[in-house]
Amino acid sequence: MRRLLGLALALSLLIPASAALAGSAPNSTPPSWVKSANVYEVNVRQYSSNSKLTSVTKDIPRLKKMGVKVLWLMPIFPIGVERRLGSLGSPYSIKDYKKVNPEFGTANDLKALVKAAHKAGLYVILDWVANHTSWDNSWITSHPDWYTQEGGEIISPKGTGWNDVADLNFDNQEMRAAMISAMKYWVTNFDVDGFRCDAAGMVPADFWDDAAIELAKSKKLFMLAEDGSSSALLEDAFNANYNWNLMGKLKSLGSGFGSQALIEGVIDQQSYTYPTGTYPLNFITNHDENSWNGTVQEFYGLAEDSMAVLTYTLPGMPLIYNGQEIGLDQRLEFFEKDPINWKAYGKKGAAKTTFYTNLNSLKLNNPALWAGSAGGAIKFLETDNFNVMAYLRYKGSNKVLTVVNLTSEKQTVNIPMTSGKLYKLGAAKPTVIGKNLKLTLTSSGYAVYSTKQ
Repeated sequence: MRRLLGLALALSLLIPASAALAGSAPNSTPPSWVKSANVYEVNVRQYSSNSKLTSVTKDIPRLKKMGVKVLWLMPIFPIGVERRLGSLGSPYSIKDYKKVNPEFGTANDLKALVKAAHKAGLYVILDWVANHTSWDNSWITSHPDWYTQEGGEIISPKGTGWNDVADLNFDNQEMRAAMISAMKYWVTNFDVDGFRCDAAGMVPADFWDDAAIELAKSKKLFMLAEDGSSSALLEDAFNANYNWNLMGKLKSLGSGFGSQALIEGVIDQQSYTYPTGTYPLNFITNHDENSWNGTVQEFYGLAEDSMAVLTYTLPGMPLIYNGQEIGLDQRLEFFEKDPINWKAYGKKGAAKTTFYTNLNSLKLNNPALWAGSAGGAIKFLETDNFNVMAYLRYKGSNKVLTVVNLTSEKQTVNIPMTSGKLYKLGAAKPTVIGKNLKLTLTSSGYAVYSTKQ
């Protein structure tokens, strides 16, 4: 039997989730609303049968009710035709950085979406593609020197297989200035609240630093890097990056491989590699994972919900990919029209939406779970059952206890407690806790108890 560590002992810090030793990120201080936020990714093409921004706008009341805070719109710009993949092409093949894709609507439609989101207390970030453009972007003919060339010919990004796009040359200062000007256009004219930056690690960090400084002159923004390896991006430009490492470990746990030590290792490493105030974006899926690798059901099976719980209660900011909140079991096509059939999920979809609504409320109301330096510490607990993972997040008097069954068989576990009242996830009334919390967890089940609901 493993040594028992109760909640009363958790005041001794094991891993300071909000601390990091790499720097202080002077230019990446995010807006105050970011600390308790979640991100909801919108694949505009597949979100509705008509692929229109207006459909997203109409859905804002539903998203607000679910507790969504940040809407990340996948690229809304016109898509190149030359060397296009599939009949509709990739949203990441940008033909014009300052226009809205007619497939999705008009500039006024985007303005209306942002305005409606702000009125509802939500924020909007755009997906920005700085590394490359389509082959029929006007820059190709007007400024060929803005592109990477070999033997006098413009090339695609090396080693990627992305033959539908042309690689930009970041040694060219004029191109850099034009790119930053295009980013600023959406901030000043559409009042967007930040950017998710595609392939951020393929672009020089000093470009992002310059962009962040210039953009901050207009508005304090939330900056998210699609990158999980370069801490330099977090030093000045970005608030958060991708937690690819965690997702890989969650896939292992969901497949029945690994233990609590697997997650402890990730959190321990990140506590030393993230600059102060920065943090990872936690997810069990996103558009790339869903389209190219598989659905959450394929990855996690019965452990889908418990792995989602970990993305909310481990240090960082959680992501929901559209359809995840109804149990989407469809690999959405990337280059073709393949809309989500929202009505097909019925009662099971409604139950899943309630699950994510409860998680969003948990994140919002418990400072222990907030992102970066605004959040609390984490203490992994030893229990009398090595098949069960347990950890405590805490900040001051605020506490959140997470317990997860790592097996496909029912498990019982005892956790010594400090007497008091805690809310079980989704419960309207608190539970009176004695000096010992005995839990029976279903196959791949979980339990979450918090100071506030």
